[in-house]
Parts: sequence; structure tokens; C-alpha cells
Amino acid sequence: MELLRQTYCLLWKDLLLEIRRRESLLAMFFFGTLLLFVFHFAFEIRPERVAEMAPGLLWLAFLFTGTLGLTQLFQAERENHCLDALLLSPIDRGALYLAKVSFNLILMLLVELIVFPLFWVLFNLEFWRLLPLLFLVALLGTIGFCVLGTLFAAVTLKARARELLLPLVLFPLVIPVILATIRGMEIILRAGELEEALPWLRLLIAFDVIFLTAGFLIFEWVIEA
Repeated sequence: MELLRQTYCLLWKDLLLEIRRRESLLAMFFFGTLLLFVFHFAFEIRPERVAEMAPGLLWLAFLFTGTLGLTQLFQAERENHCLDALLLSPIDRGALYLAKVSFNLILMLLVELIVFPLFWVLFNLEFWRLLPLLFLVALLGTIGFCVLGTLFAAVTLKARARELLLPLVLFPLVIPVILATIRGMEIILRAGELEEALPWLRLLIAFDVIFLTAGFLIFEWVIEA
């Protein structure tokens, strides 16, 4: 219970800062929207190719948008040596990790709630009944991305070119999440059912659980290194 209380307090602190500054969410929203318009003018998705192209384009937008959010994830703690003061406080380092994962997850989900319908409108797609299933797959993929991305955002926190280094070390390791999410969404778009996509969903769930546990256990060593 103490861990949950500390996680809630840290998460609420980040949310209040974001509401006051409106930096990360607005940047992610405008960047994701800009990518959609670029895809709209660059690609023409025919009805017979929706299942092949739509998941990849959507996750390409989510990937770059989420990376933009990760580069700003510890920005508040970097100012005026706030991170040092935070680490001197008697909080569980795992609570800090869970709070940062939850914060980035909330930002990405808010962006996805806007990007999903906008993508469907821009490309004139008629799969509205599949949106709940597609969003379920995207949710599992987003959790995996945030779990791993938060850990590597902390790893590259003190690096000089962290904005450049973070994608270089993160993208190769997050490939299983990207592939599983794209394949799951592709199957749902093609078949209209969740059963065929269950193997990919199990892979995403296993990835989320394994790396969430690993990140929670090693975050103390990473953040204090």
C-alpha cells in the first residue's frame, strides 16, 4: 500500500506539472497530427490494402510521438537538481519508475484517442466497429513501449546527446512490441475478430509483464548510476 501511495503522489505531481506547462502533451499531439497529414498526402490506402498499411502507419506515428514524450520524461527532475533531491527522499525507487511509466502511458493514450479517429476520417476508412479491438491491441503495445522506454529514458538521462541516443538504444529492443502490435491489428482488420490475434496478444502481455518486473527491480540501480 505504501508503494501505491508513493506512486500515486509522484504521478499526481507529474500530471499537475503537465497541466500547468502543457509542454509534452501538446507537442506529442501536434507531432502525431502532423505525421497523419504527411501520411495522408504521401500514401493512398485502397480498401483492399487497409489491413496491410493502416497498422504500420498508425504505429509509426505512435512510435515517433511516444519517443518525443520520452525525451521530456525526466525534464522536470533535471531542472535545479530536483532529481538529486528526489533521490535523497525516502521514496521507493520502484514507485518513481511506476509513476513515470503511468505518466507516459496516460500521455500516449490521450494522443491515441485523438489519432485513431482522425486517422479513420482522413483515410476515409469504414471500420468503426473494430476500433475497440484495435485500441485493445494498441493499449498492450503502448504499455510495452512505455515500460521499456521509461527504463531507457533513465539510462540515457545523464548522456550528452540523450535525444539522439534514446531512439538508437530503444528501437531495436522494442521491435517485438511493434511487430506483435502491427500483426495483431492487421489480423483484426482482415478477419474482424480477436481470436486469430490471440497469439500476438499473449506475446504482448508476456512482454509487458516481464519488462515491467525487470524495470521495477533494476530501476534503483539505473537511476542512481
